[in-house]
Amino acid sequence: MRFLIPFLLLACGIAQAQPYQASAPLSWELKNARWFDGQQLQRGNLYVENGVFVAKKPAQVNRKMDLRGQQVLINPLAEAHNHNLQTAWGWGQYADRYIDDGVLYAAMLCGDPAGVAEVLPLAAAQAAPEVSFVTACITSPDGYPLAALLPQASAAAAAAQDQLVLVDSPEQAQAQWPAIKARGGHWLRIVLAHSERPELRQQPARFGHLGLRPDTAAELTRLAHADGLRVVAHVETAADFDAALAAGVDSIAHLPGYANTMDEAPERFLISEAAAALAARQHTAVITTTAATALFKLEPPALAAMREVQRTNLARLQAAGVPLLIGSDVFIGTARAELHALDALGLDRATLLRLATQDTPRALFPGRKLGCFQPGCEASFLLLGGDPLADLAQIDLPLLRVKEGRLLTRLADVAASSSQASASTADAPRPSPRKAGKKGAGKAAHPSAKRPTQKAAQKPAASKAQKKTASKTQPR
Repeated sequence: MRFLIPFLLLACGIAQAQPYQASAPLSWELKNARWFDGQQLQRGNLYVENGVFVAKKPAQVNRKMDLRGQQVLINPLAEAHNHNLQTAWGWGQYADRYIDDGVLYAAMLCGDPAGVAEVLPLAAAQAAPEVSFVTACITSPDGYPLAALLPQASAAAAAAQDQLVLVDSPEQAQAQWPAIKARGGHWLRIVLAHSERPELRQQPARFGHLGLRPDTAAELTRLAHADGLRVVAHVETAADFDAALAAGVDSIAHLPGYANTMDEAPERFLISEAAAALAARQHTAVITTTAATALFKLEPPALAAMREVQRTNLARLQAAGVPLLIGSDVFIGTARAELHALDALGLDRATLLRLATQDTPRALFPGRKLGCFQPGCEASFLLLGGDPLADLAQIDLPLLRVKEGRLLTRLADVAASSSQASASTADAPRPSPRKAGKKGAGKAAHPSAKRPTQKAAQKPAASKAQKKTASKTQPR
């Protein structure tokens, strides 16, 4: 490994312009490994065959690595809230950034069916991040994100667009439900924004920044659940958080206090202990998105106040046992930004890594054996240079990225040649006593072999132990 790591770093530097490629599925032997199990680091040997971890050494090994207890393996990261991979343009700009960052699972929360249809063939590639797409994004006729979406925020322009579904009442929700359901997907996203302040609807400056009425949100959630769909709710304030819980949504996107676009008092974003307890009872997951706060360029006192609100909200949710998911909502970034933001807020490192590598990917792709190293788990992992529990910056430069046993690399020749067997762990057959004395007889010398000098010929043969020690110093 001491020879391999400088090569990997150099390869990353010279291959940045090349797209990622995936090797064939490889069999791996990872000796003297350390890996994160969701709580702490474990030690031992790990084996991979047919895309999953297995209990015993495969008979044929393509990649054999002795990690010598120095490097650390973690499962890939997951991003539960973003929008940068839901169009073909965004995919071209950012998909390889996800692989760079070791983020192999993601959720895009507001794509339109036509745009997502263009992305699906790209997302099916072996060297691509795996993405769950929301294609039914529902807001009010004056709701978020119309102001950001439209060149000119007006009622006429809002009605003409087709990326968002606009609903203004429970009755409209019922009337439009067949069309909403026809947009496809297993999730729909509803928008609640300042739902406790109906007077804002009379202010032209607030057009495109609001959201659904609580009763409309509740009816949409009822209709979705009746048809086996799940609901994620965008929220801004603590009152929106309460309205989402009352509606019975499955997930809440945004920790209240991620933004304060109306310069409101910080207490408007504080989740109550009662609300946290209700979220826990209903098993409502909360996607954090604290990294997005930096995008709003708040003045230092306002930023400090919002960060304190975030710390309090996180503490209350954790104390109540509310499921947390890692999501950044940073268009030019990935979940890695959210890990660093939560680390700065004081979240425990082991909890952070568990959320990013276990809880979030399992929530995005339920039913799959993700985020584990036990036999039968999908063999997707990152190799880090050191312990991320001691130094979170270790996640910023993965040395290897492996997806279901396939090596992900920007070097085409490496991807093409990786399936060639480099080592075999099968026991070699013992020679028969009659042939033991003739070991090596009949083999022609390699043309490049040199005849040993007399001095070399008189040199005693190295012992088996010496050969074993010497072989460990050679790069694999």
